[in-house]
Order: sequence, then C-alpha cells, then structure tokens
Amino acid sequence: MSAVLSSGKANLEVFADILLETGVQDRDLVVVTSDSRGSGKLTGFGKKLPAQMVEIGIAEQNLVGVAAGLAAAGKKTFAVSPACFLTARSLEQIKNDVAYSDQPVRLVGISAGVSYGALGTTHHSLHDLAVLQAINNITIVVPADNYETREAVRAAYEQNKPVYLRFGKKSMPALPHNPGDFEIGKGRVLREGDDVLFVATGEAVLPAFQAAEELELHGIMSTVISMHTVKPLDTDLLKTYADRCRAVITVEEHSIHGGLGSACASYLLQVGYHKPFHIVAIPDEPTVSGSQGEIFNHYGISAEGLSQLAMNMLVEKEQIA
Repeated sequence: MSAVLSSGKANLEVFADILLETGVQDRDLVVVTSDSRGSGKLTGFGKKLPAQMVEIGIAEQNLVGVAAGLAAAGKKTFAVSPACFLTARSLEQIKNDVAYSDQPVRLVGISAGVSYGALGTTHHSLHDLAVLQAINNITIVVPADNYETREAVRAAYEQNKPVYLRFGKKSMPALPHNPGDFEIGKGRVLREGDDVLFVATGEAVLPAFQAAEELELHGIMSTVISMHTVKPLDTDLLKTYADRCRAVITVEEHSIHGGLGSACASYLLQVGYHKPFHIVAIPDEPTVSGSQGEIFNHYGISAEGLSQLAMNMLVEKEQIA
C-alpha cells in the first residue's frame, strides 16, 4: 500500500463519546435504548446521565413510539438498537410515528450489516437501507470512519428532521479528510483518478480505498467517493465522476437489492449512463455466517477482490471497444 492509514476506534464508540459530551451540555438530549446499554457503548452515558436515559427492554416498537413521543415533547431524542431489529420489528412505527409525523428522532442502528456475522441471518442487517429508502421524510447516513461519525452525530443532533444513523462494531482507521468537508447529503472524494470510480458507504469504504491503492501499483488510477449519505443521494457528485471514469463499482455492506448500488444504478440509467457498472454487496442467497472480515472476503468486499474486479471490467471494456 502506498499510504498508511492511522488506527482509530469503532465508529460506535465515537458515537457514544459525542453523545455523552453533548448530553452533558444539553439536558434535553435523551437516549432511548432496547436493552442496548452495553452493546451500544452507552454504559458511561447511563452512569453519568441516568435521568437522560430510558431503557425500554427488548421491545423495539415501543422504543420508537416512546422516542417519537419524547421528540414531540421537545426532547433531542436518540433511539438506539441493533439495526437488524430496529428497522424490521419497528418499521411501522418508523414510518408512521417518526417519518409521517415528522418527529425529529435520531434512529441509531448499531452492529449493522454483518457486524454480528457469527450469529447468522437473524442478526444480519442487510435490508435496512432498502426499506428506509422507500419511506418518505427520513435521511440515511452511514459513516465510514471516526471523522465522519463525529460530524454525522453532531449534524443529526442539530437537524430537526428524522434521520437514521448506521454503525458497525469494527475499529476503523482514519481515511483522508479535510476539516469541514463533511455535509449531510454531500459525498466526500477521498482520492481521484480517471479509470475506475468506487462509490462506497460505511465500513465498505475502507476496502474500496485499499483497492484503489492496489490498482495504482498497476497504473490504474481510481476515484473513491465515501457516499456517507445514502438518502438523499449526492447525484451531482456521482454523475461528475461517473462521466469522467471508465467504469463504476459500488460497494456496500447490504443486500444487492435496494441499497447504495441500486440507488446509483437507478439514477445513472435515467441520465443515460452507458459504461460498465457493477454492484458489490451481499447477493440474494442463503446467508453466510462468520466474522465480518470472513464474510467480506467471501463476497469480494476486499482490496484484492475489488481491485481484481476493476481490472476485469476495464479489460472487458477494451475488448468490447
């Protein structure tokens, strides 16, 4: 690799740090959890600010309803629960109590994607981006590293609209950034090149960035976009670099159906894009269990898998041409 990325915390830990820091300053900030004090890294918050935490138990529908009620009463509410349960068991409450009712609840899906990989399909959250994209009036943000997490949590706190924040469990190295370059609804360009465009979100941004560095060793220059906001999608940025590059690869820790790749494909097709395009995600097949790293490697969400895919796409393009 041509660059060394500095190590960092899990994004979920950074989320908890910012939440505690903000909660000390604002007594109207309230955390509602579904038996997730430990898994949500909220033990410190609960000890220091017990009056600002509501523990519902394993009852996600009640969790979202209570969070919406607190938001309606003027509280800055964060509803924290494993993503797999938050966006499945309580989908109706998210749709009606939060989005339709326009209550500014910050829904926080923890241990998302295949973070709970070894626990199998019941604990995989590969549907959440799809179902939430189909609901009007909710912003979807999936931070890639600690920097994006800090900025996303602060922005969600200030935003008086429904938002879904999605976090995994893995410690994430710091990706390149410039101070002040984070804005909800605007993707971040981590590096530029005219051969391949990688559009990735969340913890899948890291392998895309590493693949771009590997490709550079072969003389292939890549653009990498961290599309932290899946909805609304930064279509202007997407089109600018899709037009410039020879092929597009989207990368995500989600089903191939209804996630970032589907959103990018839908938009690009409608504006006449005709170059090679590939979605790298979890295919529609029986779930594979294992660690997140093992599942990523199995499906090619890795530096090696993505760089090989990119080279194959470019070769095929030249052969067709």
